[in-house]
Amino acid sequence: MNKVERLQQATKDFEDTAKASANSFATSLQAIASAHAFFAKKLMQHGSEFISQLSSVKEPAKLIEVQSEYLKSAHETFVAESKRLADLYADLFKQTTKPFEALIDKNKAA
Repeated sequence: MNKVERLQQATKDFEDTAKASANSFATSLQAIASAHAFFAKKLMQHGSEFISQLSSVKEPAKLIEVQSEYLKSAHETFVAESKRLADLYADLFKQTTKPFEALIDKNKAA
């Protein structure tokens, strides 16, 4: 294989790798956007439930209790969703770079 053919092959390999990486990126980004939308919906639901509970409270002690439950639940939800989103972003990076790792390994062998 002469130099021109090797250059053409390398260009084609890079093009294929870039396409695979872009497809993986788009899929992962879609999953992240869905997760953000789900989290926002969950927060809105949780907030409206809290407001309706607050409107029915008659005693100050019950107000403190309802507010404490809301804060505890909101914190737990935030931590769980943050971990889930962090995992999705890590997966985005791994899936996007995976095709390039294979190309690098192939070029090292050659």
